Amino acid sequence: MFSLLVTGMIVALVGLFSPAVFWWGFVWGCVVMLLLSFELWFSSIGLAGCWGQGLVVDNFSFGLVSLTILVSSLSVLASVRDIQKSGNSSVGFVAWVLVLTLVLIFCFSFSSLLNFYVMFEFSLIPILLIILGWGYQPERLQAGKYMMLYTVSASLPLLVLILLVLFEGGSVFWGWSYGGFSWGWLVTLCGSLAFLVKLPIYGFHLWLPKAHVEAPVAGSMILAGVLLKLGGYGLIRVFCGLGVFGSLTTTLVFCLGLGGGVVASMVCFAQNDVKALVAYSSVGHMSLVLGGVFSNTDWGWLGCLLMMVAHGLCSSGMFFLASETYSCYKTRSLYLVKGGLVLVPGVALCWFLMCAINMAAPPSLNLWGELMLGISVLSYSTVFAVFTGAMTFLSGLYSWYVYSATQHGQCPIWVRSGIVVEEFIGLLVSFVLVLPLGGVGVSLMAFV
Repeated sequence: MFSLLVTGMIVALVGLFSPAVFWWGFVWGCVVMLLLSFELWFSSIGLAGCWGQGLVVDNFSFGLVSLTILVSSLSVLASVRDIQKSGNSSVGFVAWVLVLTLVLIFCFSFSSLLNFYVMFEFSLIPILLIILGWGYQPERLQAGKYMMLYTVSASLPLLVLILLVLFEGGSVFWGWSYGGFSWGWLVTLCGSLAFLVKLPIYGFHLWLPKAHVEAPVAGSMILAGVLLKLGGYGLIRVFCGLGVFGSLTTTLVFCLGLGGGVVASMVCFAQNDVKALVAYSSVGHMSLVLGGVFSNTDWGWLGCLLMMVAHGLCSSGMFFLASETYSCYKTRSLYLVKGGLVLVPGVALCWFLMCAINMAAPPSLNLWGELMLGISVLSYSTVFAVFTGAMTFLSGLYSWYVYSATQHGQCPIWVRSGIVVEEFIGLLVSFVLVLPLGGVGVSLMAFV
């Protein structure tokens, strides 16, 4: 709470004296908040005793809180050029990003399932306003409608389930255990539907490519880096308390998630838009997280955490590079974006690193997450080895495809005619995202 207060004071002071550099105060406030959170984490003070029963950060939620702060600060830093062009509306843009950041931090910090549900739904409002207010095309209205309808309609059964547990069990705090339900399949469906849409798995994913294509760069980075992780986090928290693993519905959802992940990976090759391709790759990666959750093993849940953190950093970096590519070529079509190695060699290096990490090249954190999730899925059933193997192969294939398609070939004539590209911000944001992915992966390799 102290770190949140410090961040709010820095942002307020900078915004009061100079609204034009309001983003600068937000970025440095997030840096201070991240350092304070690390200091609190490595100290000997108990987090639950320090914050009380309402706000608790444990080993699982701390990584997601840190991910939220890092991705939010980098999303504003990546939008500096758009902020400087927007003028007076830049204060509103940064303010909504700040509101969304605080909502997500509280969402990962609340110890009550009911409070988590309230913040889970409230997070739709800031991201919707960011898409509608600072999106690129008129189709952003349709994208916002799809996102609201999918999320709100799927979360209503979860609200009914939470109220039922609260009235009959008396508590919905994390760590509770309630086994008073006789219809396990219905409870599994009600408890997982909202998070399956948020994750999302194939079949509930139609809102995601539309939202990503129409959102500004900050909206895409936060949406892919943090908001999708609410699905995996909520699944683990809910099913730890309800204990409904092993039902036929669980197996069917398991098959739908992994099979849909293979289909989404194949759909990536049919995409023309770079952002749509990265969005469909997120559907494939998040299906592995679903497999780790439903494996009902500690190894699978730890793999879920590693995969969510790794995917949050990698996917937000790829969406940022897609935005940088658009600023150079004025298009995101894979048929027109060529010759990045000649035009912007620094951004081409960042594309290479992100694509290599996205295909789980060693010693990245993605590799450890996929290994742990693959083992947990095989412990559930060896039949799913076909799905995990196909997703791993296709992930490497479309990551190589998007890099070769954008960086090789001959630059279009309109791009070669005297364009000047600013690479400093691109290199800064990309390397800040790459360092945790590579550093943590090397540390795990040395530990093992």
